[in-house]
Amino acid sequence: MTISSASQDSYPHQMELIWSRSEKTVARTAFDAALGRELHEVIHKTKQMANAIQQSADLWDLEHYLTQRRKEIDRKYEYRYSRLTQVFGRLLNEKRISEQELRGLRADKMKPIRSFAKFLAETDAVA
Repeated sequence: MTISSASQDSYPHQMELIWSRSEKTVARTAFDAALGRELHEVIHKTKQMANAIQQSADLWDLEHYLTQRRKEIDRKYEYRYSRLTQVFGRLLNEKRISEQELRGLRADKMKPIRSFAKFLAETDAVA
């Protein structure tokens, strides 16, 4: 017996997690809070750097800092449900969110989040 191509394509994302409405609310709240805190840090550091500008090189250092941080933040904060467990794992590892903020996510979400955070912690310890 062979499986038709239509049947094979019926479930292209079988392993993709299903997010309930309440989980989506928890995820959005935690995501926005972490992003807001990180942007606040960037604003604070930017103000410090701007106040310390003495020469043109300092101006370009500020520009470089902002460009690098924008790229890092754009890469890190990707709000797609297919990527959120990795995003939250990274944020948990970096201590940018707490498990308390993720309370309300089911075990099928928390297990990969914790697992990825642990993997990153072990990777950081080796490096």
